Amino acid sequence: MFQTLEARPADALLGLIRLFAEDTRPFKLDLGVGVYKDEAGHTPIFDAVKAAERRLLETQGTKSYLGPDGDAGFLELLGGLVFGSIWRENATRFASIQTPGGTGALRIGADLLHEVLPQRRIWLGLPTWPNHAPIFRAAGLEIATYPYFDLATQTVQFDALLSALDQAEPGDAVLLHGCCHNPAGADLTPEQWAQVADVIEQRGLLPFVDLAYHGLGDGLEADLHGVRLMAGRGAGVVVAVSCSKNFGLYRDRVGALYVLTPDRATAAIATSHMAGHARTSWSMPPDHGAATVRLILEDHGLTRQWREELEDVQRRVSGIRAALAGHGQAGPVDLQAVGAQKGMFSTLPLSKEQVLKLRSERAVYMADSGRINVAGLQLADVPAFVEALRSL
Repeated sequence: MFQTLEARPADALLGLIRLFAEDTRPFKLDLGVGVYKDEAGHTPIFDAVKAAERRLLETQGTKSYLGPDGDAGFLELLGGLVFGSIWRENATRFASIQTPGGTGALRIGADLLHEVLPQRRIWLGLPTWPNHAPIFRAAGLEIATYPYFDLATQTVQFDALLSALDQAEPGDAVLLHGCCHNPAGADLTPEQWAQVADVIEQRGLLPFVDLAYHGLGDGLEADLHGVRLMAGRGAGVVVAVSCSKNFGLYRDRVGALYVLTPDRATAAIATSHMAGHARTSWSMPPDHGAATVRLILEDHGLTRQWREELEDVQRRVSGIRAALAGHGQAGPVDLQAVGAQKGMFSTLPLSKEQVLKLRSERAVYMADSGRINVAGLQLADVPAFVEALRSL
């Protein structure tokens, strides 16, 4: 039976990890893997996370299941962190569920959209995270696209974005990156967020916000502007939240899905559907990481410590961007544009041939698309990276 299967294409990023590991050149640079690294090239565990984990180890009395919804305290506290006063005033209108990472939240959200969207269609901006389209297609949704980022000019194609959304039909969903766009690093301004919200409201569309990097761009509160604006309109919003980057809990797979509904009764019904989809996917969510986040957010001292550590991460990423920008034009790349972008990622205007040349001749590893993980650079590496770009 299984002999009918054909091999699927290898994951390009996993292949890149293997190639980097096999490269023996001491000056090699890993700008491919999407994890934060410190100045020592290490992906650290936050001190606040370690403290919370010690407390969890000492106080946890059982490993029994929590149920498909997950940790209620985690959902309450994370909802308050993400939505602020909107959560405090409308908590009963939110359906929520704990998920294995932001990816799990996206999938449960996609399953829910398949049940409620009249055309079962979602609009994705291009470029976007490569896993977005497969997740939504796997849930049975039709994919439509709108222009988002122009690689050559390194700018958001805002007029084209608005024009495309004007073609969306009432009841369509629109995926938006909450902040620190992956893979472009180019975010909407507050004024642009307001215009997008106007179009979504006028066209009767449903915003679906992927929120994975809040705190790594302009700071936690500033990075939450877009999702809070959408939620504040009150018409409804779906938000997939990840704790991988801003809590450093990558392998613990911590995420949540929030859906703002018209009232308490609808929220309860939506939650039951989300739990049903979770039950057939993973049954019960992993607990350790979510319990760790809950302990941090319910303790003022740990919350303060975590925020300070997150601010250190944000400052380091911004500092690397500033250092790159200071070199101006480097071969085909305007590094000033990279300096104006946000978060961990930027996509450079490089051809695949140029990317492969950097890999073979300079030991610079990045995705074939030209996407780089800015946080993979150390400040001492910046001159070598700039020189590599100038060699193209």
